[in-house]
Amino acid sequence: MGTSQSSDGSPGGVPLVPPWVPDLPPLDVAAVPPSDDGSQAPEPTPATNAPITAPVPIAPAGRFSAARKSLGGFAGSGNSTAMRRGLGHYIRSGYGGSNTAVRRFGGTAAAASALYGALSGGAQAQLREAGSPLDSRIQSEHAADEVIDVVIEIVRPIDGTQDAEAGRPAVGDALSELLARFPDADLLNLTEEQKAFAIERYVALDVFQRLSLDLGKALCEKAPSAVTALSRLKQIKDYVKETVAASFRKIRDSGRTMTANSISSVVRLALTDTFQVFEGYAE
Repeated sequence: MGTSQSSDGSPGGVPLVPPWVPDLPPLDVAAVPPSDDGSQAPEPTPATNAPITAPVPIAPAGRFSAARKSLGGFAGSGNSTAMRRGLGHYIRSGYGGSNTAVRRFGGTAAAASALYGALSGGAQAQLREAGSPLDSRIQSEHAADEVIDVVIEIVRPIDGTQDAEAGRPAVGDALSELLARFPDADLLNLTEEQKAFAIERYVALDVFQRLSLDLGKALCEKAPSAVTALSRLKQIKDYVKETVAASFRKIRDSGRTMTANSISSVVRLALTDTFQVFEGYAE
């Protein structure tokens, strides 16, 4: 499954956004999709551009209890409605709503920018600096694995946080899925389409990994078997990937393209849309 080790979930009485999470930069207005009449919105709306300086809410006691209950029911029954309701409670109660949840995932937006940079030449430079494996091992059958390892270190170095614990496998799995989707892709010379896919898939997998850290243990305890637990986690992962992909597609269909300067804004918009979808299931 490629998931990180689950925990008992973040406790109450702590900031919903830890102080070490990077602040989200202001949205690039050019990345904001136009309004329904085709005109560009003059400025980001509060729903997508919550003030970075707003006080961070304190997590209530039992913040994940509703999500655990719903996902526990899903673990036993496989009922997709229970799964979606669990995702809704995860965002609404667990992270105080979509706006705060997006701020909590500030590291995801920052890492997405780093990933784009690594796939735009950063990985190749580091490979050369590390003893020029490009001259020998880069041509071997293990070259892709070596490049992926370098990209992981560039994007999500180990720093003792759970975000890095979640982000490292997310980067690796995203690049593995990229190679499965584009078998002829050269990780050191990707097309813009391929880089966009890697960013999209990284965001989805990072969200899933974070959710798995928070709630995976509770889900596994309610599943009738280890095999069923893995199957239920895969269902959640697939659904998160579908929802994130749909959010990126909305942005793409609006005519916005992903560039080095717009990555954080695009990812922020995609996360906002995804979390609003999830939160709606808690109604």
